Amino acid sequence: MIDTHCHLDACDDSPAELVGRARDAGVERLMAIGMNPVSCRHALVTADTHEQVYVAIGRHPHESEGFDDAALDELATMAKHPKVRAIGEAGLDYKRDYAPRDDQQHAFQLQLDLAENLHLPLVIHTREAAGDTFATLESAGPHGIPIIMHCFSLTDELDRCIENGYYCSFAGNVTYPNANALQVAAAKVPDHLLLVETDSPFLSPQEHRNERNEPAFVRSTAEFVAQLRGQTYEQLESVVDANARWIFSW
Repeated sequence: MIDTHCHLDACDDSPAELVGRARDAGVERLMAIGMNPVSCRHALVTADTHEQVYVAIGRHPHESEGFDDAALDELATMAKHPKVRAIGEAGLDYKRDYAPRDDQQHAFQLQLDLAENLHLPLVIHTREAAGDTFATLESAGPHGIPIIMHCFSLTDELDRCIENGYYCSFAGNVTYPNANALQVAAAKVPDHLLLVETDSPFLSPQEHRNERNEPAFVRSTAEFVAQLRGQTYEQLESVVDANARWIFSW
């Protein structure tokens, strides 16, 4: 199994402990996600230390205020690291509005352009901003790079995501008892567009709700999604592994 989205720098335990427990749970690779320059550098150091860890570098919408050409150049330099396999997480968050919306949109567009220029996948964060998210992604037509809807929440736009070929990555919240719309979406996504993740240390799956989330727990989410889809765990594992290998060039 692959954890396609985790924030190792925000977890309580050391990367060595987290990677070790993930390996024991059968999680073969982790995508450590950068949200700002500090977390990006942490992810790169962790990837240098642990063979199983790969990296996405980007500027989260919460961190996008003042994002400029110098910040973009810094990301482009980091992207030269051999274990960087994606740009992001980038996007728009109108629920919190921790950064001005103009800055969010500017940073999102620049990171989309960077991903295209580098031929890297783009990891998307979107909350209560579906209209502007789709407007940015669709304005120039097909991009020729994988687009990943991290912590998938666009249940009302599922058909649009499928039509556009966006990957839909489900986190632990799909396992919550009241997550009916998410569960319907997880059952409907075609095999070739399906991913799972932890978004650790956030969104622990129901089985671990009293614990801080970590990459090892992606197995719990994957088992739940497999049941929704009428698949065995092994079948889902094969699907996710194949998709991740294609997206991240493993």
